[in-house]
Amino acid sequence: MAIRPPEDRLWWKQPLHRMELVWVTIAFLWGLVMFFTMIVWHFTGKQNLSNEAYRTDPATYAAKTEAMAAQYKVREEGTTGIPVIHPPAGSDVYLLGRTWEWWPILELEKGQSYRLHLSSVDWLHGFSLQPVNINIQVHPNYDMVLTMTPTEAGEYTIVCNEFCGIGHHAMVGKIYVVDGAAGGAPAAPAQAEEGEE
Repeated sequence: MAIRPPEDRLWWKQPLHRMELVWVTIAFLWGLVMFFTMIVWHFTGKQNLSNEAYRTDPATYAAKTEAMAAQYKVREEGTTGIPVIHPPAGSDVYLLGRTWEWWPILELEKGQSYRLHLSSVDWLHGFSLQPVNINIQVHPNYDMVLTMTPTEAGEYTIVCNEFCGIGHHAMVGKIYVVDGAAGGAPAAPAQAEEGEE
């Protein structure tokens, strides 16, 4: 019985039963298969975003975002007062997560690449770009940078998918993708580039 100690106090020195050895071997080999599958899938699976991460100060990041918004603002979104910015193609674009909004609204050009910077000024948020299903955890004190090239014109929604407090359900943002330099008209989502290392 398991409550009492084994009769032979040196039970670990006894040889393994053949069936135990078979199952230990199967489990070990399956572990190796899964380990190497993860490595291969990272390069061939097209689900991992190639990104960079840098330490940053929330105040410094917020200042960069506000400066970019002031420089490239094309209009305000409805009655919200949130600026819609249209940065030049190939530029660094800053998006700020804070209680409980994504700020500002981005307007990008279809077929052009951008370096999208993501950071939070308060706590952990989740950047989920729908309907293309790009997911990034956005941490305070870190600037997450990913290169993205919008492939379809339209309107994309950014949803926070990490619980961030009582207003979490209302934390949504937008990215408009427009054809060419037609700034000002709403358009569609962006897709992160795959396979960059």
